[in-house]
Order: sequence, then structure tokens, then C-alpha cells
Amino acid sequence: MQIESPKILTIEEMRAERDKLVAQGKHLVFTNGCFDILHRGHITYLAFARNQGDALVVGLNTDASVKANKGDDRPINSEEDRAYVLGSLRAVDYIVLFGDKEPKDIIAKILPQVLVKGSDWAHYVSGREVVEANGGKVVLADMVEGRSTTNTIQRILQVYGKEGHSNG
Repeated sequence: MQIESPKILTIEEMRAERDKLVAQGKHLVFTNGCFDILHRGHITYLAFARNQGDALVVGLNTDASVKANKGDDRPINSEEDRAYVLGSLRAVDYIVLFGDKEPKDIIAKILPQVLVKGSDWAHYVSGREVVEANGGKVVLADMVEGRSTTNTIQRILQVYGKEGHSNG
């Protein structure tokens, strides 16, 4: 299935957009993630990231890379659905799907001026050295306590059980 959104670009298209932004003196912000079941923590995080520069590109893990990072039960939502939902958010200017376990290679190709990760990644930010070597900066975002996809899934399982619950 083809994803229909003007915000979803290939890496090559994103590089061209980055070049245009830089020529205009603007700063590109990059963040990445699975964004499987969108929740308040995600929305707060993406708004924070967008406020760190002039345009936000989200590196979105493909279904295969989510499985590699999170296990065989994930993602809950397909990459097409996750990209469509992210693309509807005002804070997100661009989306680039990537299939690697870490975003280091895509960061090296896009070369954002700002890299944002959640403070839960303070011990290791993939792509930090690339961004900083090119004069950019890494910003850590505070997390919203108790808001995560894992917590959401656990709550759903508590309420509906592993076999599910049908209410129409």
C-alpha cells in the first residue's frame, strides 16, 4: 500500500528540502521513533521538538525495524497508518521512513542542525557525533510521566484481556 501524504519524503527528497531550508537560513530539527500508538507523551514530545527549529523531520521506523527493536508483537499499527497519523500533526513537517535499527545513517544523510531525543535516551543518542561534528546540537526532551506505548498496551490488556473484549 502506498502512503499518500505530501509530508512523507524519501531520503533524497528530504536532503533537497534540507538544502532549501539551509539556503534560507533555517534550522532543520530531526527526531525519530516508532510512534506506534500515539498518546499525550508523543504529542508533547513532537511539539517540543518542533519548537527547537524551523522545521521538524520525523524519522519513522518501518514495521521491520520496529519488530527488531520492540519484538514480534509490535508494531500494533502499520507503518502506513503510523505515517498517516503523524502526517496529520501540525508539529510534523516531514516524515522519512527508515529500516535500520538505529537512525545514525539517516541522520548522516539528512544532517539536521538539531537532533532531539527523549531524556530516557540521555545515556546514548544515536547520531549525536554526526550532528555535533557538523556544528549542530543535541537537545533532550523531558518525558511525560507514565505516558508510553508500552503502558497504553498494558492498560488495554488489563481492561480487555489477551483474548480481547467485544463491545462493537
